[in-house]
Amino acid sequence: MATLTRKDIARHVSDSVGLSVLDTDNFVKDIFDIIGQSLANGDDIKISDFGSFELRKKNPRVGRNPKTKEEVMISGRTVVSFRPSEKLKKDS
Repeated sequence: MATLTRKDIARHVSDSVGLSVLDTDNFVKDIFDIIGQSLANGDDIKISDFGSFELRKKNPRVGRNPKTKEEVMISGRTVVSFRPSEKLKKDS
C-alpha cells in the first residue's frame, strides 16, 4: 500500500486545475491548516462525500507495561476520530 502525501495531492490538483504545483501545494497546505486549527478549537469537521473528523474524549484508565506488568494510570485526553461517509465506503 502506497502513502499519499500532501505533495501528491498538490500534483493531482495541479494536473486537474492547471495551476502550478507550488500554488496548489500552498492551497492544500492552507486547507489542512484550517482543518487542524478547527480541530484544535474543539470543532468537528464534516466534508461532504468524504467523511467527518470528530473529537472524542477518552476517560482516564489503568494501563499495563507489557514487559513488567506494572500498572500505570493513563490520563484522560481528547482524540480525533475519522468516520468515512457512506459514499466513500461504497466507492472503495
